[in-house]
Amino acid sequence: MLEALITSKTRIKILLKFFLNKTNKSYLRSMEQEFGESSNAIRIELNRFEKAGLLKSYFDGNKKYFQANTEHPLFNDINSIILKMVGIDTIIENIAQRLKNVDAAYLSGNFAQGIDSKIIDIILIGNQIDSNLINNYINKAEKIIDRKIRYITIQKEEMNDYLKNTPTLLIWTNDQSIPKE
Repeated sequence: MLEALITSKTRIKILLKFFLNKTNKSYLRSMEQEFGESSNAIRIELNRFEKAGLLKSYFDGNKKYFQANTEHPLFNDINSIILKMVGIDTIIENIAQRLKNVDAAYLSGNFAQGIDSKIIDIILIGNQIDSNLINNYINKAEKIIDRKIRYITIQKEEMNDYLKNTPTLLIWTNDQSIPKE
């Protein structure tokens, strides 16, 4: 979908990297390896995004790190477009909101790190979640978004221990005790 509007594959990869998960930060050489693209093509796009104010940068030693500028007026709109492109909005609607006993849903794996993938990994937090119902919703969502969805359910009591060593992005919660950041 986004490919029809934006013809630069490098630009799309940068949008996914920084606007899917606002906490992602990276430097040029790591993106070169991750994207499999030339550093010059990536540098040009990073400079464009930074000049437009969509990315901010800082130095740590001799590395220049980039991160989404969450203060930019278009940040929320771009984030919403990226979520729709990936199909996460459909997943949330079809899975988390309709299931009983789900307190939160986290994105993990490649997408939590801003890397496009055909597989979406989700962590569902809650007690006594009906796995048959989850499978039913996931099967429907997979057909709509044309991506494979893997999920794991964990008890709320296990959440902090499990999530502390796993890159995640909170994508839905109905529990006020779960921090949004």
